[in-house]
Amino acid sequence: MDLTNKLNDDLKNAMKAQNAELTAILRLLKSALKNAEIALGHELTDSEVLSVLEKQAKQRRDSIDQYVAGKRQDLADKEAAELALIEKYLPTKLSTEAVEKIVVAAIKDLAATSIADMGKVIQAVMGKTAGAADGKTVSTIVKEKLK
Repeated sequence: MDLTNKLNDDLKNAMKAQNAELTAILRLLKSALKNAEIALGHELTDSEVLSVLEKQAKQRRDSIDQYVAGKRQDLADKEAAELALIEKYLPTKLSTEAVEKIVVAAIKDLAATSIADMGKVIQAVMGKTAGAADGKTVSTIVKEKLK
């Protein structure tokens, strides 16, 4: 079953169960997907849906950081609940060690030697991991390895 159908089914179930909080979050996700579909001008593929969900998760992570810095734990908790729901639809994340192995292999394959090659390496790693690696983690590891 593709992700869009799974989201639709989960939304229907949340509505039937009268779970207002879950329904609201799922509607936000559906809205983001519909906006992306309109922007692209075609029905989203699973990889495009994953991309939109990753973007939504990143927004939640950034919001949590800002709310914690602003001492608004109540809002940070709300965002954390939304993030937990979004992460259910995302592939499981790779460990730092696994990402590091992929980065080392990509550096070797591309014969990258300096920080100027960072973009090429990150692009190759993100292509290999297909959303299972956090971009921030990949960037940090690549920067460390290319020093």
